Amino acid sequence: MPRKLIKSIITWLNQLLEHVTGWFGKGSDKTETNSPQVIPRDQHPISRQQISRAALNVLYGLHKAGFEAFLVGGCLRDILSGREPKDFDVSTDATPEQVHRIFKRSRIIGRRFQIVHVRFGREVIEVSTFRAMNKDENPDKQQHHAHEETGLVLRDNTWGSIEEDAQRRDFTCNALYYNIADFTLHDFTGSLQDIENKRIHLIGDPQTRYREDPVRMLRAARFAAKLGFHIDKATSDPIPELAELLLQVPSARLFDEVLKLFLSGHARASYEQLQNLHLFRFLFPGTQAALDGEQGPVWEDMLLAAMDNTDRRLAVDKPVTPAFIYAVLLWPEIQQRMGGYLSSGLPPAQALHKAATRALNDQIKHTAIPRRFSTVMREMWELQLRMDKRAGRRADALMEHPRFRAAYDFLLLREQAGEIKPGLGDWWTRYQEEDEPGRRQMVSDLGNQGPAKKRRRRRPRKPKADS
Repeated sequence: MPRKLIKSIITWLNQLLEHVTGWFGKGSDKTETNSPQVIPRDQHPISRQQISRAALNVLYGLHKAGFEAFLVGGCLRDILSGREPKDFDVSTDATPEQVHRIFKRSRIIGRRFQIVHVRFGREVIEVSTFRAMNKDENPDKQQHHAHEETGLVLRDNTWGSIEEDAQRRDFTCNALYYNIADFTLHDFTGSLQDIENKRIHLIGDPQTRYREDPVRMLRAARFAAKLGFHIDKATSDPIPELAELLLQVPSARLFDEVLKLFLSGHARASYEQLQNLHLFRFLFPGTQAALDGEQGPVWEDMLLAAMDNTDRRLAVDKPVTPAFIYAVLLWPEIQQRMGGYLSSGLPPAQALHKAATRALNDQIKHTAIPRRFSTVMREMWELQLRMDKRAGRRADALMEHPRFRAAYDFLLLREQAGEIKPGLGDWWTRYQEEDEPGRRQMVSDLGNQGPAKKRRRRRPRKPKADS
């Protein structure tokens, strides 16, 4: 019998055994089994036509070099959910150094988790090595693996098998593997069933997994918002109690997570999930304090209106900026602080400046805000005080300001939420649409809005000297 045929028969028998084992093991915990359900190409809908050329180049490059190569994670979840994947991740048994040697245009990044970025044109494919489970007897643990006393993983570069790697992933919906060698789909954790049931299910013990990486709580909220899935009870119940662990996470990392939550087209749903899970207060404590106050409903209406506006812009491929959403998120806190400064006798401009400085200084302890965004935010806030001063040529000068459009949109949100009386936003809308004579008439109709001109006091004449 030809050797090739024998090998095919053995492969078929192994797959049959895996199916039988999976069938009889259905009653066990799906996150504990290491035997995958292997779905042949003719029994799943994923096609190479749905995979980017860059990802295929990486997969075939690894396979040709003798390594295992799997497409993994969110891209498979999105395809199975009827969504178009935004990026493609690859998992392999090759170490980062080996991957780097295979692909010239690649670089190893990260200290906490080492991965390789392989670039093809403008597209970057993220390649990770199969990771091992946490084992005390691992001889490399001290060198490559480190925990804080709280359970937070500080460093984790221990390599393992694909079975272990599947158990190390966060949620079942992200633990599918597509094998480029035979186009089979490997399911180690009941991923297909959870995707079909639209369920977010954490792999492993929730207390342990959240302590290892508290950002997993934010990811649960984000995936539920993005996919329209529900978070199962075992996954969601521990989150309010453990939410305080987010204070251990570097503020720069939380800034990136906030952008994923609010600038990915599902901002309102993300906000609602964060509030339901009691996570929002650990990202924006000053804003939460304002939301808990008397004007809470007004501020929440403003936040939701901003998030709806952001989602609409993203839906039609219009640009959005972190500066705008952050400016809205911090505005309730600024207004509360500003009220205190005004009552102490400070002029509005100075009160706003001090309130903004305090709010920004407090916020960066929780989520970093790069200066290129905080500067824009300050300008938007300061323009709110100037937009009511339109006499003379002031309106024209304001329209020439580089942040006018953002400040104008901000003003409309404030009116929409009922924070300020309506009318000013409509005036600015009409002013932008009018021609030059129409604008002059609009300014004239305002009357003498500017400050009264001070009359110059005449100096008394010196008496003439007697001759």
